[in-house]
Amino acid sequence: MRVVHDDGTRAGNTLATDVDTADSFLSQARGLMFKRSIPDDYALVFRFDEVGSRDVHMVFVPFALDVLWLTDEEVQRKERLSAWTGIAKAEADQLIELPAGSADGVEVGDTVRVE
Repeated sequence: MRVVHDDGTRAGNTLATDVDTADSFLSQARGLMFKRSIPDDYALVFRFDEVGSRDVHMVFVPFALDVLWLTDEEVQRKERLSAWTGIAKAEADQLIELPAGSADGVEVGDTVRVE
């Protein structure tokens, strides 16, 4: 599995190749809490059945993250969250957490898909 960015001018820019999914309520609630680090090519993908308000907090996450909120694979919001104190919320049916810097170049309106 991989996470791929398409900005409309170049297709197939890979953001991550080491991809995990948070499918259960418990795995979604835990997210990346208590991890010491993650690989540079890592992504944690949260999939939801419908569009809704999705929040992310950085409590017990000791490293910064880039977070993408997607609706039908279209980026609705992109945010870099700081370690321990970051928090953000947006509407989405899919959420992707990446190491800080991995989403540089991704903009609202771009397509990001999990293959």
